[in-house]
Amino acid sequence: MKFIFIVQGEGRGHMTQAISFSNLLRNEGHELAAVIVGKSKRRKIPEFFSKQILAPIHSVESPNFVTDKEEKQVLIGKTIFQNLQKVSLFLKSLKQIHQVVKEHKPEVILNFYDLLGGIYNFTYQPKLRFWAIGHQYLSQHPDFPFAESKGFAKECFQLNTWLTALGAEKKLALSFRRLANPIHADITVVPPLLRSEVKSFSISNEDFFLAYMVNSGYAKEVISFAKKYPSLKIKAYWDKKDAAETEQPLPNLTLHQVNDQSFLNDMASCKGLVCTAGFESICEAMYLGKPVMVIPVKGQYEQACNALDTLKSGVGITSNNFDFGLLEEEIKNANERPNYSHNWCNSWPSVLMEILPKKEMTEPDMLLAQSLS
Repeated sequence: MKFIFIVQGEGRGHMTQAISFSNLLRNEGHELAAVIVGKSKRRKIPEFFSKQILAPIHSVESPNFVTDKEEKQVLIGKTIFQNLQKVSLFLKSLKQIHQVVKEHKPEVILNFYDLLGGIYNFTYQPKLRFWAIGHQYLSQHPDFPFAESKGFAKECFQLNTWLTALGAEKKLALSFRRLANPIHADITVVPPLLRSEVKSFSISNEDFFLAYMVNSGYAKEVISFAKKYPSLKIKAYWDKKDAAETEQPLPNLTLHQVNDQSFLNDMASCKGLVCTAGFESICEAMYLGKPVMVIPVKGQYEQACNALDTLKSGVGITSNNFDFGLLEEEIKNANERPNYSHNWCNSWPSVLMEILPKKEMTEPDMLLAQSLS
């Protein structure tokens, strides 16, 4: 089968998921014809994605979060207002998506939680399969923990999730833990999408914490807590456009541009991960048996839910800030727990066999099968 991916460009999580799924498909003889990435003025497409996705990349203007001046807190009201002002730009993006689809004629579009993906499927109704994948679709499972909602935060999250999957034939809900598929919800619970590199690393425990911040405004907070704990060594990753490849604001702290290979190397050798409450980095740490502390991005309801799910799944602890001392204390006091995630994460080949449509047998295939039986 021939696939096209539509990938949300916020953070690294959806991109690493896309790389992992593309490898799974190729291992089964399928083709990734093209990738469409929703771009943002605040970010650039990371080099690791361009190198590893192994398919032509088309970037389009797509709705993105608006943050405060410090590039820290998500402002929902301004996000809605500014994106509504760009409707004509997004209509142009829909046409660009349709041109890519017409050029490559895929059998499946797989949407990694980009809003335009669902709107494109609803508006153009292409004669092909449309699937959606993301941890967010787990919110339709009865065991999903919803955070306390201020204003219409929960409703906005649910609306956005619904829009990304408009008309989807399949909704694949990535989950930290194995859960039964709900009877009355139109989702299939699937394992985290981890790339083969994560599973092949030699694991060690060196004397430093690894940090990842999806919004560069958290750097001030990271620097503040690094000053508070001068004995703790910290390697932090961000994707600030105008920053140098590596900066060292303090003797015990270095700031690195997102480089996926070095990030994974550091993940395998760190003593713990402190990060904003995305999904993918937490899964990588979980698989490698690393202690985790997550900080939900302020104003982003989805991350508040992710933090609760991290706790409920026994993956890590949560905090309101990058207080590395909290995780240091947790590591000292925690009992070592066995890692049960490997079987779940490694079950993708069999899960994929269930997801993909069964090939219809031709008459020669049937005759061969009968002769063999």
